[in-house]
Amino acid sequence: MFDDAIRHPLYARFYARAAQAEDRKGVAEHRSELVAGLAGRVLELGAGTGLSFRHYPPEVERLLAVEPEPTMRAKAAEAVREAACDVELVDGTADALPAAAGSLDAAVVSQVLCSVPDQARALAELRRVLRPGGELRFYEHVRAPAGSGRRVQRALDATVWPPLMGGCHLARDTEAAIAAAGFEIAAIRRFRFGAPPAAPHILGTATAPG
Repeated sequence: MFDDAIRHPLYARFYARAAQAEDRKGVAEHRSELVAGLAGRVLELGAGTGLSFRHYPPEVERLLAVEPEPTMRAKAAEAVREAACDVELVDGTADALPAAAGSLDAAVVSQVLCSVPDQARALAELRRVLRPGGELRFYEHVRAPAGSGRRVQRALDATVWPPLMGGCHLARDTEAAIAAAGFEIAAIRRFRFGAPPAAPHILGTATAPG
């Protein structure tokens, strides 16, 4: 959930506590839905503190969990033992994923495309490491529909939100960015969860070109 070029130890500690509270409010169910049915070789970009690990099914042969923020990665290491699949936790960035081209069956992004420095580049990397027809699973907060909500998001993005929230941006059109990267969106659910300004969410599956 972090800008690749910047470390955020203070926010990482805050996020570790807040994420557990959010899981109890319903995010855990979203995490479970996000990874249901996955199998084979999977990459999770922005693994955070590893709260998704316990939701991966045992059919996942190997989970390559990429997390650039050291404080988060240390906490994620503690969560590895809760996983039902083999987890390899590594340092890495969205613009240079530590995996060979076409080597993965699926990739997972959860509340991370809001904070990568360059969405297009990150999505191009995800497309590179996926085999033809591989799945991209995504769960992201996104920009609000046109109106006052979107204007508030843009104002916050231009001022205090990214520095305070680990590089996060509120007004990104992540659904459009996924499609622009060449993925075909196979299923998507749009819903509101949590409080404004980050309430609009999407959860779904896209496939890499064959």
